[in-house]
Amino acid sequence: MKDIFFDPIKKLPEADIPLDGIKAYLSQSDNHQIIFMQFEKDVDLPEHSHAAQIGIVLEGRIDLTIGDDKKTYEKGDRYYIPAGVLHSGKIYAGYADVTFFDQSDRYSKK
Repeated sequence: MKDIFFDPIKKLPEADIPLDGIKAYLSQSDNHQIIFMQFEKDVDLPEHSHAAQIGIVLEGRIDLTIGDDKKTYEKGDRYYIPAGVLHSGKIYAGYADVTFFDQSDRYSKK
């Protein structure tokens, strides 16, 4: 997998995300997290919910179903998942994004 992130991002702690084929870096705050993620394998995301999430797609493609709304997001697109809304999707190999989670404990350091 070609790492698309620059050294300052790669110096952040890795996030412990239980998905196969992901590399993720964690920027931690007292009240939120920002995750820099990239995927080398296709991943199916089962339906789930959590605090609000905002994603900015840097590379590749993700299919997301947010509530009853199903869309494909590609490079340059943004998505918003309100707090508590059920969502699921498919992430395709080569996908990368920056994701903001409106909670400080969504993921821990590896």
